[in-house]
Amino acid sequence: MKKLGKIFAELLAERDIYKIGSLSKRVPKRYSRDKLQEIATAVLEGYGTICRLKKPAYIGWDLEGNPVHWVEYAFVHSSIAGEFKPVLTSRDLRNALPDSPYFIIDLMHWEKHSQKEKIKVALQSAQSYGVICDYLWGDRLALTWVNEEFKALANFPLDKITAYEGSTAEFLKEESIGEVVLLDPRAEKELGPDDLNAGAFVIGGIIDTSGKKRGITARIGDALEDAGIKVRRRKITLRGDIIGVPDRINMILDIMLRILVEEKPAEKAILEVQAPLQARWRLRKELPKRAIRYKVNGKTYRVIEKELFDEYSRWLKIRWEDFVKVLRELDLIALERKRIQHLNKISNPRLINGKTYRVILLKKAAMLCYNC
Repeated sequence: MKKLGKIFAELLAERDIYKIGSLSKRVPKRYSRDKLQEIATAVLEGYGTICRLKKPAYIGWDLEGNPVHWVEYAFVHSSIAGEFKPVLTSRDLRNALPDSPYFIIDLMHWEKHSQKEKIKVALQSAQSYGVICDYLWGDRLALTWVNEEFKALANFPLDKITAYEGSTAEFLKEESIGEVVLLDPRAEKELGPDDLNAGAFVIGGIIDTSGKKRGITARIGDALEDAGIKVRRRKITLRGDIIGVPDRINMILDIMLRILVEEKPAEKAILEVQAPLQARWRLRKELPKRAIRYKVNGKTYRVIEKELFDEYSRWLKIRWEDFVKVLRELDLIALERKRIQHLNKISNPRLINGKTYRVILLKKAAMLCYNC
């Protein structure tokens, strides 16, 4: 699956254009990480045209996005495009677009949300529009069950995406899509390579801050199956567990696009999108598994190796301060591995109430201290 910017670059190369500039200060944005993607989006959405300039512009980019000088072709805003000779229009770019899957945010359960949750759904949907434009193009993002209340809360151009007032099943039938992947954190199967050829990927437009909507994504799949749509229910996992996988609508979409468009392994895609908050969720589950219980003069200490920070930071986006925070929350002590080896030498394992402890009988247990 190609990025819009890649398709755009190929069209420019076909016209023997290898450098491109912009007469608009807003396109691309100053800190845009992908200049060609942003220019291509602006062209596709009709904000301007690629034209031949009357005299070369000083600053531009090559087809890899690297800065260059003296460019003869540039993005020109539609308000002044008539003054120049067009060489690539919105229609040219749209005609070159291949078939790509839809990414559907299903708002079937909109009314089950509180007003605060509805605002969050609308916000994450708006952020999803930004995400889709970083990789593909706006109309690949479809929102179904769109109602007037959502339209009033949506602070982004619904005309630039596929906003559908009917059900997801009706939309899929209109698009002749008979099978979809439903991303459901409670699904039995994990998302795999064989699932990436689907015609559509459905994300539940659900915010569960109230804790009363668990398992509700499955009902979206039930409704689709009742309408005759084949549904593959899949979950995105990080080393076999959904904990630590971002659950915001826009973040789920971002992970999927990194997997599909940039062809990144799922674990790498999750790590790139993951925030420290989500990483700490997973760390809270992982660290107790690695704890060693010591009994020193009758008092229990749970100890982990300090070096575990390096191990977990390879696949969780954690900083040292996140590691320390979780240690304190869980009442764990971090010691260097060589100190733990010494403690193991001077202790004896015992089974107490079904759990293994290493027992140390000392008058002072000063060697057990917080080193973090």
